[in-house]
Amino acid sequence: MSNNSIGKILKLTTWGESHGKEIGAVLDGVPSNIKISEDYIQKFLDLRAPGTSKFVTQRKEKDKINIVSGVFNGYSTGTPISLIIKNTDQKSKDYSEIKQKFRPAHADYTYYKKYGIRDYRGGGRASARETAMRVAAGAIARLILGKTISITGAVVQIGEKKIKKKKWENNFINKNNLFCPDSSVIKEWEDYLLSIRKSGSSCGALIKVIAKGVPVGLGEPIYGKLDAELASALMGINAVKGVEIGSGFKVVEMTGEQNSDEMKIDKKGKISFFSNNAGGILGGISSGQDIICSVAVKPTSSILKNQKTINIKNKNTTIRTIGRHDPCVGIRCVPIAEAMVALVLADNLLIRKVQN
Repeated sequence: MSNNSIGKILKLTTWGESHGKEIGAVLDGVPSNIKISEDYIQKFLDLRAPGTSKFVTQRKEKDKINIVSGVFNGYSTGTPISLIIKNTDQKSKDYSEIKQKFRPAHADYTYYKKYGIRDYRGGGRASARETAMRVAAGAIARLILGKTISITGAVVQIGEKKIKKKKWENNFINKNNLFCPDSSVIKEWEDYLLSIRKSGSSCGALIKVIAKGVPVGLGEPIYGKLDAELASALMGINAVKGVEIGSGFKVVEMTGEQNSDEMKIDKKGKISFFSNNAGGILGGISSGQDIICSVAVKPTSSILKNQKTINIKNKNTTIRTIGRHDPCVGIRCVPIAEAMVALVLADNLLIRKVQN
C-alpha cells in the first residue's frame, strides 16, 4: 500500500490498523526549538476520542499519546517526531460474522478487490481509527502556525437539522458533545440523534472550518493551489464526500457582481474586502481573509439494519453490522478536519519561508 503520507516540507506519515496493537505516525519537517508536550497534544486527542458521549461510538480508548522521538527536554530537535497510541479496547469478535461479507457503502469491497486480502476487524487500515494520528500531528502543526492563526471547526448540520447562522457562538462549540455552535438547537439535535441510534441507522453531517489570521501569500498559482491542497486533505478524511471553499456550489447561482469580493483601502493603507465568497483564497493563494471550508460527511456505513450485499465468493446475502459505531460519524470529524487544515497551512507556511 502506498500513499500513507501528506505534505511537502511538513510531511506526515501514519501507520497502523483499527484492531492492531498500536497506531502511529512520523511527522517530519518540524522546525527545531518549538515547545511540545504530550499534555498539549492530548487536549486535542480528547476532543476526538471515542466513548465520550452517547452520541458517538462506545469503544473505550484513552488515546494516550506517546512521543518517542524528535523532542528533547520539551522542545523539538528538528528531527522526525514519532508518535504512538496503543489500542486497548478492540472487540474483534464483533466482526467475525462479517469477515466473509462486504458492508455496503464501506471500503470492504474495494479494498479486497484491490489487495486480495482484507482486515475485517473494524475495517483495518480503512478505519477512522487512523485519524487519531492526524489529530496529534495537527496539534503540532498549530504550534508551527503560531498564536496569530486560529482554526475553529463546528458541526453546522446533522441530517436535515441545521443551525441558525446568526446564533453562532464560538465559546459554545466545545461546551457540548456535538461541536454545535448554536445553543438554541442543541436539544433538538440530541433528540434527533438518539432517535437515529435507537432505530439502528445513522445520519450525515456538514462541518465548517474557519481559519483566521492566515497571512497573504500561502499557496501556489498553478499546481499546489492552497484550495486544492485543502480540498485534497479534507477529502482524504474517512466518510467525507464533498468539500466546498467559501461559497462553494452557491456560486453557480450568483452573477459576476454578486460573486466578486470587492476591495477597498482606507486612509491608513489597510486593505479589506466587502465579502468573502472566495473563502480566503484567490488564484490558489491566500488573500489574508478568513479561510472557510465546508465538509460533507456521509452517514456511518456500519448500521444495525439488514442490508443486501455479496460475500467474497460472489454470492448474494444479507448483512447486519453489530458492534460499537457512531450514529453520526461527522461529529468526531470536527477535530480531524481542523487538524488537516492545520497541517496544510503549516506546510504552506514553511514552503513560503523557503521560497521567500
